Amino acid sequence: ITSIFKVSSLVSVDSDPCDPGLSLSPGRSVMAEPDYLDGDCDELIKPKKLINPVKNSRNHQDLHRELLMNQKRGLATQNKPELQKVLEKRKREQVLKAQKEEQEAHKKRSDLEIELMKRQQKLEQLELEQQKNEEEQENTPEFVKMKSNLRRTKQEADGEERTT
Repeated sequence: ITSIFKVSSLVSVDSDPCDPGLSLSPGRSVMAEPDYLDGDCDELIKPKKLINPVKNSRNHQDLHRELLMNQKRGLATQNKPELQKVLEKRKREQVLKAQKEEQEAHKKRSDLEIELMKRQQKLEQLELEQQKNEEEQENTPEFVKMKSNLRRTKQEADGEERTT
């Protein structure tokens, strides 16, 4: 028992003033007390208050400012909840931004892009015409198809006789 008392007395006598948790005197608790409250130890890193990224965001600040102004003016939310109004406002802003970007992109098209767009439209029109022709051929009766085939073969045969 005396050896334990000697060790605890040595610790309390030799304890560092910056580390009050090592001394085990009867009036002190076992838990270490924060030393940054004393302010006498400059070599320790002192904790800082954590930054809340939501409160520091620009959107949150704007929303909070708008809510305060509406409250001061007496403009209370009448029909819709605040969250719904904010979401609708953001959605409107996004739609307007997308339309604006689309218009700017349309204005900034180069000559090459314009020509490519024209060619693409022409190709699409040709494909539509081919599809219409194929649909018309599928809908025509069998005897009309056979008649056109006979005419083609007759014309080919006449063309071969003339060349020889």
